[in-house]
Amino acid sequence: MQQVIVITGASSGFGALTARALADAGHAVYAGMRETETRNAPQVALLQQYAAEHAVDLRAVELDVASEASVEQGIRAVIAQSGRLDVIIHNAGHMSFGPAEAFTPEQFAQLYDTNVLSTQRVNRAALPQLRKQGRGLVVWVSSSSARGGTPPYLSPYFAAKAAMDSLAVSYASELSRWGIETSIIVPGAFTKGTHHFAHSGKPADAARAAEYDNGPYAGLPEQSLHGLAALEPADADAGAVARAIVDVVDAPFGRRPFRVHIDPSSDGAEIVNGVADRVRAELFWRIGLQDLLRPAQIADRP
Repeated sequence: MQQVIVITGASSGFGALTARALADAGHAVYAGMRETETRNAPQVALLQQYAAEHAVDLRAVELDVASEASVEQGIRAVIAQSGRLDVIIHNAGHMSFGPAEAFTPEQFAQLYDTNVLSTQRVNRAALPQLRKQGRGLVVWVSSSSARGGTPPYLSPYFAAKAAMDSLAVSYASELSRWGIETSIIVPGAFTKGTHHFAHSGKPADAARAAEYDNGPYAGLPEQSLHGLAALEPADADAGAVARAIVDVVDAPFGRRPFRVHIDPSSDGAEIVNGVADRVRAELFWRIGLQDLLRPAQIADRP
């Protein structure tokens, strides 16, 4: 069944791959991105070309996740055009690379805004429609860094992704009685195919960063990135993340997985998340809230 889907951060990387894969699967996909008439105009043109060549329902929508007004306007436009909204995919995010001390507090706040607060803006704009429908799906693109191996020099990004993952877990139990499912997608460190590392932010305090570059941590950035790349199998494909999201969206209601790992490097996140998610489920059973672990059918709602 065709579903109406909004995905954030769809101008490149996982977002662009997923938008196309979902459209290929027969869904009506709104690829959210900012500056659709300026900086991202070429990406919009490529998206429109793809839609025409493949005869799929794939459209760009102006949606700057850093702006509450932009998010609300974008979500309203989607609902006005389609009459409904079935799936929200939180994909927008930004990476940074450098010693933690050299990032200013304002940079930490900006990373947190992009990776975490953006999801709250989208949820507040979109969830009233999903709750009114009594059915929906929220997909969160997390990161194995939230609970897996965490190499140095990625702390602002890791901290933000851990916060986003925690927020996703909390939202899951607060939406299930409305008939809204949650699936958390956990990609590993794909060092090619997404440009995440190439486009990552750098510390604003260059002088402080230089103290690390010339001190006992000299050479660490190259060593860390080389080590991550060496862990990644030669056939690792970032498109696997998009295919995993398509599988989740296409799965029957009530049977979608709570968490899916796509980690070619096997950094240990699947093991730690498995324990954490089991502890969560056991607590819910102990306090009599086990019904929150599965989405309510429409007929089950009070």
